[in-house]
Amino acid sequence: MRHVIAIDQGTTGSTVLVLDEQLQLRGRGYQEFRQIYPTPGWVEHDPEDIWGSVTFALQAALEDIDPKSIAAVGITNQRETAILWDRKTGQPVHNAIVWQDRRTADRCAELKAAGKEARVKQLTGLTLDPYFSGTKIRWMLDNVDGLAARARAGDIAFGTVDCYLLNRLTGGTVHATDVTNASRTLLLDLHTLSWSDELLEIIGVPRMILPQVVASSGTIGTTRGVPGLPDGIPIAGLAGDQQSALFGQACFAPGEAKCTYGTGAFILMNTGDRPVVSKSGLLTTVAWKLATGELRYALEGSAFIAGAAVQWLRDGLQFFSSAKEIESLAASVPDSGGVIVVPAFAGLGAPHWRPEGRGAIMGLTRGTTRAHIARATLEGIALQNVDILRAMERDAGRELTVLKVDGGASANDLLMQFQSDVLGVEISRPEVVETTALGAAFLAGLGTGVWSDQNHVRTTWREQKRFKPTSNRAAVAEHIKRWDSAVAKA
Repeated sequence: MRHVIAIDQGTTGSTVLVLDEQLQLRGRGYQEFRQIYPTPGWVEHDPEDIWGSVTFALQAALEDIDPKSIAAVGITNQRETAILWDRKTGQPVHNAIVWQDRRTADRCAELKAAGKEARVKQLTGLTLDPYFSGTKIRWMLDNVDGLAARARAGDIAFGTVDCYLLNRLTGGTVHATDVTNASRTLLLDLHTLSWSDELLEIIGVPRMILPQVVASSGTIGTTRGVPGLPDGIPIAGLAGDQQSALFGQACFAPGEAKCTYGTGAFILMNTGDRPVVSKSGLLTTVAWKLATGELRYALEGSAFIAGAAVQWLRDGLQFFSSAKEIESLAASVPDSGGVIVVPAFAGLGAPHWRPEGRGAIMGLTRGTTRAHIARATLEGIALQNVDILRAMERDAGRELTVLKVDGGASANDLLMQFQSDVLGVEISRPEVVETTALGAAFLAGLGTGVWSDQNHVRTTWREQKRFKPTSNRAAVAEHIKRWDSAVAKA
């Protein structure tokens, strides 16, 4: 029996799964690491902490695994987080600047004022925002003494987290990133899939620090000097976390989409072999590129608040002591009693893009109870996704047929049923809900022949439960009308 290792390097911790050819979980390890907040709005990680969490989780996951059975390693990662390190020593020259960090907001505003945003979006499919890696790199070059000169001399390497881990796993011999992570830097031409001299000049990043851009599947390097792992194991899968989840959900056909319900909700739709330009404020990104040459693009939209709204009810309003209790509380009433919750605690994202928006509870009466507000909160999470998915359908020119779901809140049957009702499409929940790691395993396994092709992967992927629309469409339309009115006032 061959095994595939999936390294899922996230924002607060690192997970390692060991899966066999039938997708049975054979080993698991997890380790959290420090979050560093130097000043309000700044978020950093120590790259050594990241590496330490990965090696710890690796050793825990491999405790009962014969090292000789390991066929491949796949990596998926928090995207946009930027790391610079010394090429010779492998030592980081500054803490990683995390995707959440907002320190380059002024620089992005300057570039917008200079009229650069339209061209950047045309080339990258992204908006000029501190979220992405490019301006984080420029900040480090400008603010670490002597770093810009060392970079120009070729002594410094840049990478997103996948690239950094690949470099460490291969003993410093490989400096490469895959197309999905490269497409989140503001530096990659989405059409040529190569670093753009024009973008490098706009953002102010020297080409010599950049990694090679490779496919998401296929052997990129082999392990060397990794604690607990034999040398020579192929590292054959790389993908950013949301693209990895799309692949892990086997969304291989154009129009197939997934939603990951975490702190926020991340929705990606496969749009086929050409990038679709969004007219609704969605992002255009690379979904994956396989060793066979298959290239897929995606539209991406995010709701900033999903599971975080449930945490607010738990911690802020103290409606319950455990997030899981929201389902039984919400199910204790037949409906939300006319209450609408707009969970815009961090502003409204796609397709509204109103950062000044605020959370709102509307439709309260003397008969409103905790249960009504709990149910309306779950409904608000689902209704945000309706706005995003309808925008995706307009941009892509195709209707959604099924939405695959994963992440913690996807375990909530009430939420999933309501999501199906308001979308009017079926919701598919898989047996393995850790689909981010699953995608990395699939990509690595495809790249090394553990799974022969995508059909093999699709038949290996298994559904746990399917939700079908049950509500009257007229009632749904009325509910959405009330939602639209509430959003306009939030």
